[in-house]
Amino acid sequence: MHHRPGARLTDRGGTTYRYSVRTRRGVAYSVGVGFISSFLGIGGGVIHVPLLVRALGFPVHVATATSHFVLANMAAVGTVTHIAAGSFAGGTGIHRAIALSLGVVGGAQVGAWLSQRTKSVIIQRLLAVALVGLALRLLVTVL
Repeated sequence: MHHRPGARLTDRGGTTYRYSVRTRRGVAYSVGVGFISSFLGIGGGVIHVPLLVRALGFPVHVATATSHFVLANMAAVGTVTHIAAGSFAGGTGIHRAIALSLGVVGGAQVGAWLSQRTKSVIIQRLLAVALVGLALRLLVTVL
């Protein structure tokens, strides 16, 4: 496995995070997250962040930011794909995409602000609650 020891990131607030990156393993996990989240019809962040933290050793704050970055890029690719395929013919789809994009950009800013002010353990507990909620939702949907 490709392993890049000693990755270092300093955020805008001056906090420095040190961790190692297992690139190939991370790519494999991300492919799996993409498949599972698409299969289940859910957002991938609730699966992606715990994997980055527990399986790859990312600091929680770095994992949440990385997950947001990946998901934002995937959403952009999906939107461009729909535009190219003509899915937005008639105008209503593009208006929905613009409204959704504005909400996502605003929500991401609020989320990033909150993340900087929240302890890692709280973020992990909230993710655990989200996973339990997701499991219950899927269980109810199946039954």
